Amino acid sequence: MESKKIIELKNISRVYKVGNEKIHALKSITLDIFQNDYVALMGSSGSGKSTLMNLIGCLDTPSGGEYLLNGISVEKMNDIELARIRNKEIGFIFQTFNLLPRATALENVALPLVYAGTNRASRNERATKVMKDVGLGDRITHRPNELSGGQRQRVAIARALVNKPSLILADEPTGNLDSKTSVEIMALFDEIHKNGNTIVLVTHEEDIARFAHRIVRLKDGNIESDHINDHITRVKTGIA
Repeated sequence: MESKKIIELKNISRVYKVGNEKIHALKSITLDIFQNDYVALMGSSGSGKSTLMNLIGCLDTPSGGEYLLNGISVEKMNDIELARIRNKEIGFIFQTFNLLPRATALENVALPLVYAGTNRASRNERATKVMKDVGLGDRITHRPNELSGGQRQRVAIARALVNKPSLILADEPTGNLDSKTSVEIMALFDEIHKNGNTIVLVTHEEDIARFAHRIVRLKDGNIESDHINDHITRVKTGIA
């Protein structure tokens, strides 16, 4: 039985106007991402990976083509509709964590549930559970400045998971972390994936991309390659 498609991109293009010049950031992207996929989007500066991430995350809309997210056509939605689908369908994880400095870890994690209209008791219960899931059950009342970089990223991961989204979208999630903490965070991503979540990871680091099960490389606004991660395959089959 074929897995459900979470993301369907059909001939997606994105053109920006800079003065009298047109910048073709994406030219004709066709890409399917399935339920429980773990995909790394890679590419050098100017390849189009950040533009593609913004489109997948409903932070921007394409100039042409069709985008279906969990079967819903989103390319012609207005800003209010895009905000609603972002909160419902996508959990975001950013390089800079994007936590509210004066809010506790629990309040930061519960924020998407506030926007969803969930009552206080239910959102605190759900946020507490997710914080325990990411190993921060003893840091619920701490504020971001009382946490390490790795702990702050765990709070951000919990916030991304709290709404039970269709898609986890992570933009350079280890960019502000040291090597040891980066490995710990990527091990957590592996657990999240094993629990059935779909993950799209945007990175320029080869060693981080190696954690993903599928690697999509972009160049000059086009998909250059799309392949299963041989490293993961060798690990699964016991080949060194």
